[in-house]
Amino acid sequence: MAEFFAKISLKEIGTCFAVLFAVIDILGSLPILVNIRSRVGVIESEKATLVAGLIMISFLFFGTKILTFIGIDVESFAVAGAFVIFIIALELILGIEIHRDTAPQAASIVPIAFPLIAGAGSLTTVLALRAEFGDINIIIAIILNMVIVYLVLRNAGRLEKLLGPGIMSVFKKVFGIILLSIAVKLFVSNIGALFVQNF
Repeated sequence: MAEFFAKISLKEIGTCFAVLFAVIDILGSLPILVNIRSRVGVIESEKATLVAGLIMISFLFFGTKILTFIGIDVESFAVAGAFVIFIIALELILGIEIHRDTAPQAASIVPIAFPLIAGAGSLTTVLALRAEFGDINIIIAIILNMVIVYLVLRNAGRLEKLLGPGIMSVFKKVFGIILLSIAVKLFVSNIGALFVQNF
């Protein structure tokens, strides 16, 4: 038990938390959450948060092995995630609906837990953090982020009313552009490695 607590570093936790918070960007995803809520009616906050946390922690230990086992490298995974983020960004910027579900009554695992929270960006970030920081510190940082994620998901409706439709509309456009930028960056930073590997 002493060895376990000895590995805990507040500095590492703080760094990992800040990095994951920026990548997950749950506050920036509020317009997307409101959009999903308006379409499906209910966001299952507890299930979405739990599943997202479990996906990220599982990926911390088994991510590279899982991708290798099914013949997918991290770069390809990140590029695929970039396309998903790109589509979501277009929906926000242009006010169109590209992805259509068969009238679900609630949203939790898809698309909130994955790929919105535990998406390609956050999962690849988890793998990158493991190369520099201790597993226990990354896990604690993930849990702390999931607490914030839960609070935002739980109060998405109140936050929508507090901000109002005008501000939410502006947020959709602004964060759509931000998401588009993230998608482009994720694509550019990984597509080069794919070309090097295959040519």
